[in-house]
Amino acid sequence: MGLTKAKLEVYSALSGNPKEIEFMFNPSELEFTRQVAWHSDRGNRSSTLLPKVNFSGVDPYTCTLQNLLFDTYETKKSVLAEHINNIKEGVTAKSSAISRPPVYTLMWSEKYFHCVMTSLNYRLTLFLEDGTPVKAIVNIGLQEVDPSNVAGSKAPTAGKADKRLG
Repeated sequence: MGLTKAKLEVYSALSGNPKEIEFMFNPSELEFTRQVAWHSDRGNRSSTLLPKVNFSGVDPYTCTLQNLLFDTYETKKSVLAEHINNIKEGVTAKSSAISRPPVYTLMWSEKYFHCVMTSLNYRLTLFLEDGTPVKAIVNIGLQEVDPSNVAGSKAPTAGKADKRLG
C-alpha cells in the first residue's frame, strides 16, 4: 500500500472553482479542540459559594494545520500559481449574493470532519533568481460544520457520524 496524502476535499462550493487541496507533505500532527459552553448566574450560588452552572451547548471542533510545506523548486513554477491561489479560495468570497468560501472534508485515510477555513497564513520562503516564489509554508485554521446544513453539498449525510470525533 502506498503513502496516503492528507487533503481537504471540496464538499460544497457556491462560488469560484476551488479544487481539492492535497498536501505535498503530510502534517506531523493533528490537534482538535472543542469548547463546551456553560452559563452561570452570579447570584445563584451553591453551599460552597461556587456559582451554579447550566449546560449551554458545545462549540464546533477546530483544528489548525501548521507548517504545511509546498515546494515547486524542482519544476521552477510559481508556488502561488501551482498551490497557494487554490488554497486562498478557502478564504475568498465573491461579490455575488450567493457567495461563500467552500466547505471541505478533512481526509487522511479516513474522514475527520466537514469544515470551513477560518484563517489562512502563508509565508513565501524561497525564490528563483527572477523572483518567482517556489516554496511556501502554510497554516490553515479549520472549523467543523454540520454537513446536513450545507447548501450546495454533494450528497446528504445527515445522521452519519464521523468515526474520529464525537
